[in-house]
Amino acid sequence: MRVPMTEYLLIDLDSERWVCRVCAQDMGSAHDNYKPGTLVYDRDPREIHQPIIDPERYEYTFSPDPTYCRILEYYCPGCATQIEVEYLPPGHPPANDIQVDVAALRRQWAERGLDAEEVFNYGPGEDAQAYTAALKAAGQIR
Repeated sequence: MRVPMTEYLLIDLDSERWVCRVCAQDMGSAHDNYKPGTLVYDRDPREIHQPIIDPERYEYTFSPDPTYCRILEYYCPGCATQIEVEYLPPGHPPANDIQVDVAALRRQWAERGLDAEEVFNYGPGEDAQAYTAALKAAGQIR
């Protein structure tokens, strides 16, 4: 069984792995942080939040100072879908924002007797169920 966890991530309970919902790329053990399995772009915050006032004239421009803030963008290595963005101080490791008890998740869905991907109809494309069915029919996911 596959359980959607975010718009672009799911957990395959059979393999206990993080999987991209767009291209079915494996991103590591569901017992660990998915972020080491992604491509990371370390952005200069001034690229995203451009200065409001002239940086030549003023020390503080309402743009984040890159010596105190960085923006990390996480992308699927299979299809380059952006999965997450976080603001961190330089040198800080990626946040572990999702910690899942996989055994408990498996028990919960077994007790419900439902297909999690049918229950949670959201995600890539306009109709996640049709999209997932097409991937299954093409043999890209099981």
